[in-house]
Amino acid sequence: MTLYAIGDVQGCLDELERLLDQLAFDPDKDRLWFTGDLVNRGPRSLETLRRVRGLGEAAITVLGNHDLHLLAVACGVRQLKARDTLMPVLQAPDRDELLDWLRTRPLAHRAGNHLMVHAGLTPQWTVDQVLERAAEAESWLRGAHYPELFKHLYGDTPDQWSERLEGWPRLRFIVSCLTRIRYCDRQARLDFQCKRSPGQQPAHLIPWFELEDRKTRPLEIIFGHWATLGAWRAQGVTCLDSGCLWGGSLSALNLDDGITWTRVACRGYQ
Repeated sequence: MTLYAIGDVQGCLDELERLLDQLAFDPDKDRLWFTGDLVNRGPRSLETLRRVRGLGEAAITVLGNHDLHLLAVACGVRQLKARDTLMPVLQAPDRDELLDWLRTRPLAHRAGNHLMVHAGLTPQWTVDQVLERAAEAESWLRGAHYPELFKHLYGDTPDQWSERLEGWPRLRFIVSCLTRIRYCDRQARLDFQCKRSPGQQPAHLIPWFELEDRKTRPLEIIFGHWATLGAWRAQGVTCLDSGCLWGGSLSALNLDDGITWTRVACRGYQ
């Protein structure tokens, strides 16, 4: 059995199929981790959801910001954006089954020495605390009243973790941290705006994983979300978003050996 981690697919199903072919993926033996953002902006979000769901226990995906956006639109809290490609999902006969499956995906997943999230982590959290905070939001997403969460989910405040946070601000911070961040300042205030590659950001910002007091350092952190960072591995972190949607590639890393990368070129859908 081989465990592979795959970056943000975002509806690029043709590229995913080519990547699986190159991996000689066998769902009876191998396992896949997806870093989230299965859907949106690419051409085949509906088929991508069906494909990954159909893999059953052979695949685990964490939720990304575009996955959450789909759920928010579906429950009437958010509007479709100009570049969204989600309408086929919303109009599909199996829409409800797919959305119910999607909203029961985790926000963080750990196995062995690997921890996977879509975007990033605040440095104050230990590995156990990451999973505990994720579970707080997951319990809302999986519950009957999940649309209520989306009514309070969006916004850039609070931007700093405190154990005193309660209610909707606490949940908003947790979800924003796990699905949206790339940079923070040295006081661990999260930045939700800058998308530039490291070295091009404002001087007061640093990548979230470079804070010296980050408490998840004993584990390898697997994430996506950051196309301008690209497929990259160092300092105990691995980014798998290599800009498939933007004409880059869709990337997979063999997590068993931690060395072998496999990439397929992608059309520039956006």
